[in-house]
This record gives sequence, C-alpha cells and structure tokens, in this order.
Amino acid sequence: MTAGSLRVGFAGTPAFAADALAAILAAGFAVPLVLTQPDRPQGRGLRVASSPVKELAAAHGIPVLQPATLKTPEGRAEASAVRVDVLVVAAYGLILPPAVLAWPRYGSINIHASKLPRWRGAAPIQRALLAGDVGTGVTVMQMDEGLDTGPMIDVVEVAIAPRETAGTLTAKLAAAGAAAIVAVLERLAREGKLPAVAQPGDGVTYAVKIGRDDARLDWSQPAVALDRAVRAFDPVPGAFTSWLGQPLKVWGAEPLPPAVAAAEVVPPAGTIVAVGAGGVDVACGEGLLRVKTVQPAGGKRMASSAFAAGRALAPGARFGTDADAQ
Repeated sequence: MTAGSLRVGFAGTPAFAADALAAILAAGFAVPLVLTQPDRPQGRGLRVASSPVKELAAAHGIPVLQPATLKTPEGRAEASAVRVDVLVVAAYGLILPPAVLAWPRYGSINIHASKLPRWRGAAPIQRALLAGDVGTGVTVMQMDEGLDTGPMIDVVEVAIAPRETAGTLTAKLAAAGAAAIVAVLERLAREGKLPAVAQPGDGVTYAVKIGRDDARLDWSQPAVALDRAVRAFDPVPGAFTSWLGQPLKVWGAEPLPPAVAAAEVVPPAGTIVAVGAGGVDVACGEGLLRVKTVQPAGGKRMASSAFAAGRALAPGARFGTDADAQ
C-alpha cells in the first residue's frame, strides 16, 4: 500500500492538531474526511470562529463534519458512512465511543502530548510545566475505551527549557507529533500493521482539565511554583491575581535568586516589597517573585513598572486580597 492509497480520517480542533493534519497532507496521504468541534464564540468580541483544523481542511477542499457529540447513532452516522483505513485523533475534544474507535479498518490512533503514562488526560502540557518537569514527549497510541490508556505505537522525547511557556512547549510538541504521526502512517502503509506495546503500570499521573481558578495566583505558594504557573498558563487562560477588586493578569515573572530574596525581611504573602525599573517584587510563601509584565482588566499588556507608576504602587501594598475579583 502506498501513502496515497491509505485513507486517513482526521479528528482534531486546535493549532496543535492542525500541524499534524498539515504534515499528513504534505506527506501525500489521502484525507477524505475531517472531524472538528463546532464553531464557537471566541475573543473579546465573542465572534463565532472556525477551528484551525477546519480552516486548514477547508483550504484543501476536504469535507468537514462538526457533530456536537459522537455518542449517539445520529451524531456519528454521517462520519461512519465515509470509508477510512485509520482515524488519527489529535486534541479533538470529544469522547470517541467504541463504535467510532472500531469504525476504521486499522482502528483509531491518538497523538498525545506527553510521555505516557505520565499526564494522561486533558491538560498534559500545562500540568508538566506546573510540576516542574524537565522533560516530556509525544506518544502515538492505539486508542481504547480508557483515558489515554491504549498501547503505545511510538514515543518521542522532548526537553522542557528552563523558561518554557505552554505556548512554546506546545509548538515543540506539535512539531514532534506531526513528524511522529507521518512516520507511523508511512509504516502502516508499508507494512499493513502497527505493532504496539502496553503502557508501563508505574508512573501514571492525570492531567486534570484546567479551570479558571487554577490560573489564580496563590501568593502563599513558593515563588518557584508561581513562576511555573505564570508560564504554564501562557497564552491561555493567563495567570492572574487581583488589585483593588479587579483582575490583573500576569504574563511575565521570575523568582529572585535565593540570596536576593533572603536579603529582604519578607512580609505577608502577596505584599509588594520593592518597585523598580526591572519589575515589582512580591513576597510569596517562600521567596520573592519579580512580576515583570501585567495586563489590567480591559487594558493591554504593559511593563509592571509602568503599571506601578500609573497607580502609585509602593512597598506595603498587597496583591490578591480581593478574592471576589472576576
């Protein structure tokens, strides 16, 4: 079988998935059908927008289906009428019932953004950063009915840079996943099978979906943990604290070296201890965090020094004391 004769269905939604679809198309595989989530309002104006996967598929003239669910016969009827040899799934966002998993000739395979079995679930990239992991990866696996529990076809390791954000790490993992899925599909076309091995029983962790409250900075945490949070929630949903009852997003920060932090008498967590051209230094449960870039409600990103100057912030003021900020 050649690449052109292997019929590859694709299910995905965000840019991470679009990178994989682009690589599959560039490699010459036939893609007769794309599944993606329904269009939804996005941005401040809540304009209804198509997903990156839908836009890419439309540009290549590929039929796109956007069922709200695949759990009912009606929801999957139109898709299952299309013959595909294998279904590639990448950050699709909908549960695939057994009927869909078994629909393609060679089953369904998933591109998961972690080195399984660590960080099964919805938010593997953010959870890896929050945990301070120094490495992660991409796993291509045969899908089963469990939550990212299927046997592994290929695993690619990816290093996490010291100042990595969710945005930069997603880009690295998307590139690794795109290359890996093309290699897997080429093997399938060449050999007509995909050998897989069971996931290890040890080291299982779960990447629970990120909620808005997860992104609220808890100043009682150590500065290193808060720094990880700022990077893990960049670009979405954006780490935030509150100032005078209003949310204040924090886009750039760094923990101060221990020697610098130790030189200060540290007041209660969330208290500003210094304001300078380099940023606003905030006391944490352990150490100091230098906040460098912020975004006030309804405003644009700015240097924290400019924010401080415009609002007369001074040592002794506190962030995060307004728990009702929304």
